[in-house]
Order: sequence, then C-alpha cells, then structure tokens
Amino acid sequence: MIIVFGSINVDLVFNVRKLPTIGETVLCPGYFKAAGGKGLNQAVAAARGRPDAQLPVYMVGSTGNDEFGDIALNELKTAGVKIGNVVRGSDPTACAAVAVDENGENQIIVGSGANTTLNAENLPDSLLTKDTVLVLQMEVPVESNCKVIRRAKKKGARIILNLAPAAPFPEELISSLDLLIVNEIEASMMANHNNLDTTSSRAAAKAIATEYSITTIVSLGAEGASAFDSNNEWQIGALPITPIDTVGAGDSFVGNLAIGMALDKQLPEMLHRASVGAGLSCLTEGAAPSMPNSATIEKQMGDLLPARKISG
Repeated sequence: MIIVFGSINVDLVFNVRKLPTIGETVLCPGYFKAAGGKGLNQAVAAARGRPDAQLPVYMVGSTGNDEFGDIALNELKTAGVKIGNVVRGSDPTACAAVAVDENGENQIIVGSGANTTLNAENLPDSLLTKDTVLVLQMEVPVESNCKVIRRAKKKGARIILNLAPAAPFPEELISSLDLLIVNEIEASMMANHNNLDTTSSRAAAKAIATEYSITTIVSLGAEGASAFDSNNEWQIGALPITPIDTVGAGDSFVGNLAIGMALDKQLPEMLHRASVGAGLSCLTEGAAPSMPNSATIEKQMGDLLPARKISG
C-alpha cells in the first residue's frame, strides 16, 4: 500500500503574461480553483498512475470544515484515494496563490492553515507494515514527519521523503529513508547543512547518498533527473513536450516513484515511468487535475529513452 502523509491545499491559479517582480502588480483575465498541496497531489498521482486499482493509496492529512476542504476531499475521492484518515478541524483548509506565466513557470505562496495541525497520531500503526510505502513532504510540521518516520522504520515500512519545500531536516533520520527526492536547490541546501560536497546539485545528491547509504534522486527540470546510491549513478531524460503548467510536475514524479517502489520495481524502471508521468502533468492546467492515469503514461513510455547507468 501507499500512504501519503502530508499537505492538502486548494490552489487559486492565476495565468499571467509574466511573473510579478517585487512591488509590481500584474493583472490577468481571471483565475480558477483546483485541489493541490504536495501531499494531495502525490496521492492523486499515485492513485491515477497505478496500473492496478487493487494497490491501495491512503491520504493522511488535515483540512478545515469549509468549502476548500470539500473541494480537496472530492478530488481525492474521485481519484480513488482512501480519505478515512483525513481530519477536519476548525483551522481553515490551506490555500495557495499560484501565478503561472506564458512559459509554464510559476510562483507560489501558501497559507498553511490546517496543514500546521497535522500530527503523527493521525496515522494509525495498523497502516504501517513491511508492505507500506510511506511518502512525506515538508509542507506539514517537521516534528510530525519525524515521529511518523521513526514509527514507520520500526514497522519495516519503506520511506520516501520529498524535501520540498526546502527546509532543514534532522541528520539522524536521513539514514532511515529509503529514497530522498530533491530538486537542485534542495540537494545543495541539505548537503551544505550537513557539511557535504556542494560543488553542484549532482555532487550534493551523490554525497548525500554515499554519506547516509540511501538512494537520492535530484530532479533537473527539463533535463530530467539523476539518481544515486552508494555505488551507482543513473540518468533519465525528460519527456519532449511544450509545457503549459509545470506546477504539479514534481508531485507527479514522486507519486509515480511511489508506485514503482510499492510494486518492487527496479530503480531504472521507476525513473522511466516517473519521468513520463511528470512530463505529462505539464500538459494540463492545475496541479491535482493534471495528474495522468496509468493508460496515458503507458502509451507515452516509448517517447522517452529508459534510464541509463552512468557509473557503478
């Protein structure tokens, strides 16, 4: 099973000609609302992208008793995500203001709201087994993530951490991870925080993998991604597309990696599927609404060369 412990938002998306600079007001014709948040996006990506609907996907998170909470939960239910462990309380559902320019690039501000109330007790021990793939991000309290990781490790679950948005993470727990997913900024930040090589994002990711004996993947945007363990390096390209909206790409990547891990696939195969899923998510506006289904991913797999081993 896949369990996503993380954030649930509703996005207000503004399509602008160009992103605003400091002190600048930018007008656009309108906006739309869509479910989002890294946790929700990754859960929806996993549910839609799974080749077998018998693979259960659970969301553990917090929303408010409000309209935005209804929107988010409806998106999860429609995708087939189990929502029995989503708690609704008095704090407002998190909201993100997302500006997307003509090239698909974005700026995001998040009002965390109910995400700040998520605690480890929302995830019952009964869901933590050796067959569990636990997915976490950094839009909920770090303390809650740490407690869940400790419990999951004791139960033999496999653990994926997407260190986004970039934030300090306790060094003593890094080795508890099975897979760390970072972008270029996040890789360098973690390496620098732990006095490791920061000459490049790839060097940083490799240093983290070697130092803590884990697998580290650094996403490289239009250049694809690189993956490292203690002895090996793999590289995967990006799907050749013209992006419309890149907001959910990283979350699609993570959700599809979780599918591969849950199905016991090898890392190169995991990377291939995840990169295709990430690319396809850039072809539709919105975050959660853009997550591709399994059939669409399978159809496009031939448009991207498989991951190749660089060293090891």
